[in-house]
Amino acid sequence: MNRITPSTAKMMLTAALLSALLLLRALASNAQTNYSSSTVDLVISGTSTLHNWDMKSVKANCTASFNQNSAGQVTELTALSFSTPATALKSEHTSMDNNAYKALKTDKNPAITYTMTSATVTNGNGGTIIVQSKGKLTIAGATRDEEIVATVKPNADNTLTVSGSRTISMKDFSMQPPTFMMGTIKTGNDVTLKFSLILKKI
Repeated sequence: MNRITPSTAKMMLTAALLSALLLLRALASNAQTNYSSSTVDLVISGTSTLHNWDMKSVKANCTASFNQNSAGQVTELTALSFSTPATALKSEHTSMDNNAYKALKTDKNPAITYTMTSATVTNGNGGTIIVQSKGKLTIAGATRDEEIVATVKPNADNTLTVSGSRTISMKDFSMQPPTFMMGTIKTGNDVTLKFSLILKKI
């Protein structure tokens, strides 16, 4: 039976300690941080036969998880979910809002949601991060795979400003573009979702 000498035991202990330190360093260099936000600057813009139009919302529920290195730089987006009440979208005209809510089928589908399924992160300009996120976008009860590109800007107070936009087709979500004034004013099929929000550490 081979006996472990004191020198061998010391070497084994040293190796174990070094392995533990390396593991801790690796974990620290890619620590996961969770963020959330309850507000958003969301603008949905479209066209019509009369003029362009906007609907805006400031209500949201967003959670996200990022991996960050020891310098605090974002290296990976591991989870993201976003929702906003559809009836929180408001224009300058009540009649337009009501027609939009009918198109959004808010009586049966009260929320617009997005859930990430995968994402890639690359460095942008001025210390920003570009996130290309693929996920499930649900509008008016219809869900589609959509890719959304966002810019993430780290702030001095340890918050993250996330902004981006995406143009979609209403008909892709089984929505009928709203009409107004007895059908004399018709809206275009394509709308642009533009968003900006500030994520705070949980």
